[in-house]
Amino acid sequence: MNWHLLVALFFFCFLCPAQDKTMIPEDYDFYHKQINKAEGFISEEDYEKALEIYKETFTSFNFVFLRDYKVAAQLAFFVNDKDTAFDLVNEGLASGWELKALKKEKFLSPLQKEPRWNYIQNNYDSLHSLYLKRIDLAVREGVNELFKKDQKKALGALFKIGNKAQEKYGSEKFAPHSEGQMAQLFVIMDTLGYPGEKHIGNDYWMSTVLSHHNSISEEYVRGDTLYNHIRPALKKALASGEISPYEYALIEDWRLAVLSKRSAVGYGFLSPPLKITLGETNALREKAGLRSVQLRNKLVDIEEKTGMNLYLPDWVEGKIEVEE
Repeated sequence: MNWHLLVALFFFCFLCPAQDKTMIPEDYDFYHKQINKAEGFISEEDYEKALEIYKETFTSFNFVFLRDYKVAAQLAFFVNDKDTAFDLVNEGLASGWELKALKKEKFLSPLQKEPRWNYIQNNYDSLHSLYLKRIDLAVREGVNELFKKDQKKALGALFKIGNKAQEKYGSEKFAPHSEGQMAQLFVIMDTLGYPGEKHIGNDYWMSTVLSHHNSISEEYVRGDTLYNHIRPALKKALASGEISPYEYALIEDWRLAVLSKRSAVGYGFLSPPLKITLGETNALREKAGLRSVQLRNKLVDIEEKTGMNLYLPDWVEGKIEVEE
């Protein structure tokens, strides 16, 4: 069987209605545990076992986070399984991976010299159309507008000199704006769910809006009822794959940091974790579906050793330093 036929069969199976996963429980707590398990094998340099877990996980869920397709495709290429690498790239393209971004993926650039690369270029529009059919384009456009308004409003705080001026701007200007944004989010969540990657193909617009809401000021956050109202829905969204652990943790981390002047035990993104409380930080991370601080730091070493991009959150550059 030549590769042209193999590609055709893959594309047919991808579109085939018989490939129905709707009867499989969408337990994203299990999903994230499996991904973390795979990353554990990556940290131990058992790349084939890690790839096996990724592939098994992908077959069990209707929705797969794009970053996981990207990592798995690199793993497949690294172990010289080019056919699997191309299959995973195709699934990634059908999940929103843009061709121009793929071409910039340095680790996978040798694939562009392979015969199957022509298939990718010729069929990109068809693969991308599967992604566009999955997401809600109208809600995506609306959330993007919320994000742009939020960025513009947040920019105003940068021109206020001193803590008092910034706090005044936060309470008098940003807070009313943010409350309006939250009201619109309530409507979206009531009708669609959390507008993250699963529903609109973007994983930072709304989490940025929520993070800004949770960082207005200590006084505001302490008396805020809007985030407390939506928080249980965010936890449900985490369990259903509507929000990623990274988004959820960052939103929560801002709240914890502001309420405690960055002294509370958090997720390790905004404030360096302490050695004495590292267990508590890792417990928070595990509950949200995140890898431990130690595993993240091992993965940074693997990135440097192999050249792979494991798509670790870049809010912290490199390793998360643990303070004494």
